[in-house]
Amino acid sequence: MPREKGRKVVASNKKARHDYSILDTYEAGMALTGTEVKSLRAGRASLVDAFAQERNGELYLHGMHIPEYTQGTWTNHEPRRTRKLLLKRLEIDRLIGKTREGGLTMVPLQVYFSDGWAKVEIALAKGKKSYDKRQDLAKRDADREIARIAGRRGKGMDD
Repeated sequence: MPREKGRKVVASNKKARHDYSILDTYEAGMALTGTEVKSLRAGRASLVDAFAQERNGELYLHGMHIPEYTQGTWTNHEPRRTRKLLLKRLEIDRLIGKTREGGLTMVPLQVYFSDGWAKVEIALAKGKKSYDKRQDLAKRDADREIARIAGRRGKGMDD
């Protein structure tokens, strides 16, 4: 069977961009079992409350939910098990150093298949305060209003 090309998004964490300021992103592989891959290919996964954490010089993804594969037998996986992230040593050391020094956290943004391999996009993020969230919402609403008015003007419908 030929390997699939391109990028197929399985799950995305929309709330992460709302709750955190994204500083940098990394692409990491995941150590998965066979039934986890089959469940991901069926498009079933959730990144709500998921985060990455360092343990013994390695990075692990906690809280990601991949439901059990329906056709699986006793070999099925644990839905919320901790999964090891596969990154180069230099990237792991850089991420660990940045999280230790400045109150940053590692949050998964997306799970996807890239050329047939399951990948996760990890973001180095800083938590937003509630007033930051309100400012972002107000800015987005203002930008949307400006775009709407500009679109109406472009069509010749002045207010």
